[in-house]
Amino acid sequence: MSTALTHPIVLQSRRQAVEPLVRVERVSKRFGQVHAVEEVSLDIHPGEFFSILGPSGCGKTTLLRMLAGLERPEAGRIFIDGVDMTRAPPYERPVNMMFQSYALFPHMTVEQNVAFGLQQERMNRTEIRERVAEMLELVRMTPYARRKPDQLSGGQRQRVALARALAKHPKLLLLDEPLGALDRKLREHTRSELVNIQERLGLTFVMVTHDQDEAMTMSSRLAVMDRGRIVQVGAPANVYEHPATRFVAEFIGDVNIFAGQVTETRGGALVIRSEQADCTFLIEHGEQLHVGTPVAIALRPEKISAHGATTGAPYNEMRGTVAEIAYLGDISVYRVRTAGGAIVQVQITNRARAATPPLARDEEVFLSWSPASAVVLQE
Repeated sequence: MSTALTHPIVLQSRRQAVEPLVRVERVSKRFGQVHAVEEVSLDIHPGEFFSILGPSGCGKTTLLRMLAGLERPEAGRIFIDGVDMTRAPPYERPVNMMFQSYALFPHMTVEQNVAFGLQQERMNRTEIRERVAEMLELVRMTPYARRKPDQLSGGQRQRVALARALAKHPKLLLLDEPLGALDRKLREHTRSELVNIQERLGLTFVMVTHDQDEAMTMSSRLAVMDRGRIVQVGAPANVYEHPATRFVAEFIGDVNIFAGQVTETRGGALVIRSEQADCTFLIEHGEQLHVGTPVAIALRPEKISAHGATTGAPYNEMRGTVAEIAYLGDISVYRVRTAGGAIVQVQITNRARAATPPLARDEEVFLSWSPASAVVLQE
């Protein structure tokens, strides 16, 4: 492989570091009366593929632009590799950014696009030629070096933009919705390509996206933003299985939410009655709550089992009728109307080949789940 993989910056990023590569300390930014980012604090470590996830207007792109130096915070500080970069302009930061539009120069060839930033830094021609060759090899675009952007597919243009962003060997690469312009099949393929390149180089990637699947499949850690604030940071599996708030539970994946009230505590478990679901829940929960505390219960569709007869258990069972069926090939999704009037979404894997789903519309079913499956939320 090319010498790009043994560049000193790459080796440095692989070493264990006491300090994070990026430290954001209580950063805020307003546009008029709108608080785009409000007192955000965040650490991003060397070699991470870190995603900032949230709906449109939550402040994630503004935060990314402040890391790049394209926006200046009104309060707080930003450190990159231990250096205060809060007021530093973009060209003084060890950062590069890959935009959603790719922003390729249409009159330049692929290799000229990749070389552009290196020429601006007045690198000598031999080094530029070697570096461009390394980057095109890395993204598998060497055969297209003499083509112009309008002669490339969307996925190829995306790889050229990535090569150009990586050519200057930044300590930090920022990606603004990098897969948004690609169709579904190409997005799925490009996800793994981006992750593989990031792991091979050992660089730190920070990606902004509203796509939960992208963030979950590509990130080593992610932050969920809501209305200018970060509401949870963690590994994808931890955020999915242990959402900190109702917003996180509803934003990441599919979930059933039931209102309830704590009626009893049992060691490391809570007994919660939900009139909405006409069900009593027994839930493993580390934090003990007082009897009478109102809570929300989050239960993922894939955690629920459907049966033709009752299990006879006094907890964690609902009776209902199949109201809707969506057959998706590998899974079937059922919407079950319970005796209490709630609609519960259930997801069942289609393990056996069959012409019809295992449950029929209007069929009576009993739904059950383990005490470890549901999550108690107080927000």
